[in-house]
Amino acid sequence: MPLSPDSIRSCLEQGLGDPGDSLAGSGAPASELELSIVPRIINGTDAHPGSWPWHVVLLTPSGLLLGGGSLISKNWVITAAHCNVTTSDWVMTGLYDRSALKDQVLQKLRIAQIFRHPTFYFPTLFSDIALLKLEEAAHFHQMVSPVLLPSADDQFLPGTLCTVMGWGKTQPDATKFPEKLQQADLPLLSTATCKKYWHRISTFATICAGLKGGCSYTGDSGGPMVCPKNGTWVLVGIVSCASRTCPTKKPLVATRVTTFIPWIEDILAHN
Repeated sequence: MPLSPDSIRSCLEQGLGDPGDSLAGSGAPASELELSIVPRIINGTDAHPGSWPWHVVLLTPSGLLLGGGSLISKNWVITAAHCNVTTSDWVMTGLYDRSALKDQVLQKLRIAQIFRHPTFYFPTLFSDIALLKLEEAAHFHQMVSPVLLPSADDQFLPGTLCTVMGWGKTQPDATKFPEKLQQADLPLLSTATCKKYWHRISTFATICAGLKGGCSYTGDSGGPMVCPKNGTWVLVGIVSCASRTCPTKKPLVATRVTTFIPWIEDILAHN
């Protein structure tokens, strides 16, 4: 199903409020009025075809964008719980260039089951993680393959340069969405720096990156933040939220994947 520029919408626009809303009405303190769950890739660049083969887009039946996600196997996708995906929605693999859909091997997959973390709490985006079990297996090839999950005890130090990717707007005031998948490099931040900007964020459940330069800022929620480990990319974060007014001056917040490895392994083992 074609993805026209007008059809791209963020998780927030899909029934969670106005794109300009913050989380303040849901319990965020006055100091965090700018917190917004409409991440977009700001100051990023076009990704190379096939460079992020695990990235998927989550679509409504009418083709509107709900957000992003990551393939972790042929049958499972990991994303953000706040994207509010249902079993009526679709997962699309292999998308790189919206202007050349016929030249790409795309697969639209139905969702059989959805597992949101039981402690997910929307006002603070605590445990903002969900697993999607696919009705049929994704076809792996050069443009589609899974991302490596970290171990529960893996540590990724502040300063580590990681990468986020997605289809969101490239500037806060942009009127069009990019034709090609965007990427941006972000350094991980310490828990102390994260707390300085987002006082109510749980550093146990989240990890921060960015500040100046590129960032993930509509349409990128649920997508991957990957970091290098022993020469390969590892899924360290799931894009959750960012500042809505000046996204490169406040950290991006992502769900800390290492915290949830036991839950992920349990869901996959028993379903």
